[in-house]
Amino acid sequence: MSLLVVGSIGIDDVKTPREARAGLLGGSASYAAVAASYFAEPRLVGVVGEDFPEELRRIFLRRGVNLAGLKVERGLTFRWSGEYFQNLNERRTLSVSLNVFDNFRPELPPLCREAPFALLGNIEPALQTHVLAQMRRPRFVMADTMDRWIQLARPDLLRLLKKVDAVCMNDSEARELTGEPNLVRAGRALLKFGPAWAVVKKGEHGCLLFGRDAFFSTSAFPVVDVEDPTGAGDAFAGGFMGSVARQRRADFGTLQRAVVFGSVMASFNVESFSLDRLRDLSAGEIKARWRAFARMGDYDRADAGAIRRAK
Repeated sequence: MSLLVVGSIGIDDVKTPREARAGLLGGSASYAAVAASYFAEPRLVGVVGEDFPEELRRIFLRRGVNLAGLKVERGLTFRWSGEYFQNLNERRTLSVSLNVFDNFRPELPPLCREAPFALLGNIEPALQTHVLAQMRRPRFVMADTMDRWIQLARPDLLRLLKKVDAVCMNDSEARELTGEPNLVRAGRALLKFGPAWAVVKKGEHGCLLFGRDAFFSTSAFPVVDVEDPTGAGDAFAGGFMGSVARQRRADFGTLQRAVVFGSVMASFNVESFSLDRLRDLSAGEIKARWRAFARMGDYDRADAGAIRRAK
């Protein structure tokens, strides 16, 4: 089943306490599309410059990502560089050059307009709305966002949330948008803006799924050696929406499963720089980590006998 993925495509330079790497494939759409490719047929919409390396393009092609919506404009590709601190939970941006992405206005080719599922990656809410207006009969659309748009484009973001089926953001963004310090209250408040579902990412602490009459919580998969956290949230979103597209429906059970698959893909993503780990996974590796995830949450088999009876 096809999945439209719209967002940024860039070239990253990343420094961690262990290593520094340059010229890496980056951007929200890149991570999301490659993660989704293990479940669905991604149709990527984005823009790059004339300098975009052929070896980076081949990463998409090897994973079966359709590039009919990829535009090559005169100029340079979007570039980002950042440095992570010792705990890898915090980073600082060293430089950002939007280049051709500064004038990005997504125009969907016919093949992309027909996609039944869509992930509107982290771009301006007005552009996400512009993409949505071009789609013919989408079954399920999820929008990702960030603190920048909450601060600078809140009215546009609120208008978008009335039109999508689900919204995805991290815990601090959910608190900021809703004004609710309690995360459960914040998740429920997101639904009042319009979407039927809200996905709240908590990084290494897991994820929460909120529905009008439903709630699901899961931990993150424990990764021993985290090499590069860049793109983990986008890999989660791609795995999530890829799983939804694979199942061809969006009921509560399907979305629960999608949360776990999203977490699985994010856990692989952080094990290496850029998309090095994501692009060469096997189905067996994904299934094995899914089964390990399932065992972690199998409380029915846990011993509940050690409960003291009140006298």
